[in-house]
Amino acid sequence: MTLPATRTWWLLIAGGSALLALASILLTEWLALQPCHLCIFQRLIYMLMVPFALIAAFSSGLGQRISGALVAVSAVAGAVTATYQTWLQQQPAGSVSCVGAQMGPFERLVEWLGMQQPMLFMATGFCEDQGLVILGLALAQWALICFLLALLLSLWLLVRSRGERR
Repeated sequence: MTLPATRTWWLLIAGGSALLALASILLTEWLALQPCHLCIFQRLIYMLMVPFALIAAFSSGLGQRISGALVAVSAVAGAVTATYQTWLQQQPAGSVSCVGAQMGPFERLVEWLGMQQPMLFMATGFCEDQGLVILGLALAQWALICFLLALLLSLWLLVRSRGERR
């Protein structure tokens, strides 16, 4: 059995990221969820992974390696964000909050994006609230799994493409 071509795998990452971003938008609307700054930031990361993975799919050599590395870096950023949100959600109620006296750079970015495109980027919830739970896992935990899968796949593809050059 032969494995699908590298392009197919990059397209899988691009399509999966697009579907996850779209699902987060649709679930928010349909179920009247209140996404937090971290939720919106993860949505933004999925959106960024789409063009990076598409560029990797349709380029070769250095272009593929750079765009593939950007996919991996984005997946790391998403995994770190989802891990932090998962940690917040595991703490006793009222003991921690992602809302501070001053907004950090990520919160300011999300706030600015929310003013530009409220339907896509408006943060109205609290990061420590689990919100929707599917099969026993909160959305942040599902996001962590998806980011880790994208990271592992992108790293494998980068190693694989390096081996093909030799």
